[in-house]
Amino acid sequence: MATKPKTAATRNQGGTHSRSRQSTSRTAKKTPAIAEFSKEQELAAYRDMLLIRRFEEKAGQLYGMGLIGGFCHLYIGQEAVVVGMQMALKPGDQVITGYRDHGHMLATGMEAKGVMAELTGRRGGYSKGKGGSMHMFSKEKNFYGGHGIVGAQVPLGTGLAFTNVYRGTDNVTLTYFGDGASNQGQVYESFNMAKLWHLPVVYIIENNKYGMGTSVERASSNVDLSERGASFDIPGEQVNGMDVRAVKAAGDRAIAHCRAGKGPYILEMLTYRYRGHSMSDPAKYRSKEEVQKMRTEHDPIEQVRKRLLDKKWAGEDELKSMDKDVRGLVGEAAEFAQTDPEPDPSELWTDILH
Repeated sequence: MATKPKTAATRNQGGTHSRSRQSTSRTAKKTPAIAEFSKEQELAAYRDMLLIRRFEEKAGQLYGMGLIGGFCHLYIGQEAVVVGMQMALKPGDQVITGYRDHGHMLATGMEAKGVMAELTGRRGGYSKGKGGSMHMFSKEKNFYGGHGIVGAQVPLGTGLAFTNVYRGTDNVTLTYFGDGASNQGQVYESFNMAKLWHLPVVYIIENNKYGMGTSVERASSNVDLSERGASFDIPGEQVNGMDVRAVKAAGDRAIAHCRAGKGPYILEMLTYRYRGHSMSDPAKYRSKEEVQKMRTEHDPIEQVRKRLLDKKWAGEDELKSMDKDVRGLVGEAAEFAQTDPEPDPSELWTDILH
């Protein structure tokens, strides 16, 4: 029988946890650092974010045509968060998120065809057409969902991090959730457990300023969500989630903290969604001027595009060609998602617990 490696939980039995260690890690970092990107990194970030943007635009079109059923939550405006964090990972690290998940899937390397086919309920989808927008997975890409229940992925992500400690690896789990989910009780149960056992999990709060239809100021008594782990002695920091370089820099710091065995870390990504909470949301709780201001002044893709042009790392024609290629890839995915066969009725009885 394999010997279970000692975790922080077993080491700290008897109340021997050092108070000095607690006091030094409690202070939240607020350093507005950014990563210096090479030409190759800027181009890769631009393409990856552009793929997510074009994919989500197409998904919105297909939903409007009645080809996607159920709920559909678009990630337009938040692309820098997943792309920047993914740039900080190594093979073997895991990702888990909530229901606004298409961008996370594409960022981990899941194919656009498989994601889009799942949205339309086809056999070629990542969950064989049975999961839809909110429930698809890829073990090969270490992507563990896609979860429809608000905050449900947080204890699951904490459990994934526990497996890394149990197996003696140095892998880290990224657990994404939103500002609305940050008020859920299971989130704090997870924080407590993760700190007790020094689990290698980065909690990423994607604060896009609104829950389903309520601003974070009206829903949270403390709107600095990076401080939500303070009572558990979990360090946190606020990050400009509209700048992929700031996200990458913060991701590097948080992941290095976890790999060093120092326990969990919280990153509050200050970001913004341009569309409604879901496709059924008319988003009348905010002004068109507010949305347009964010698009004009803070768009994550346009920031990279401007840097590429200003540094002469790419020309207008090259960027237009890249956009054309991405649109073609998304177009192929949409075509596949409309022509691939639907699941056989017998699939109703597979992949279920008896």
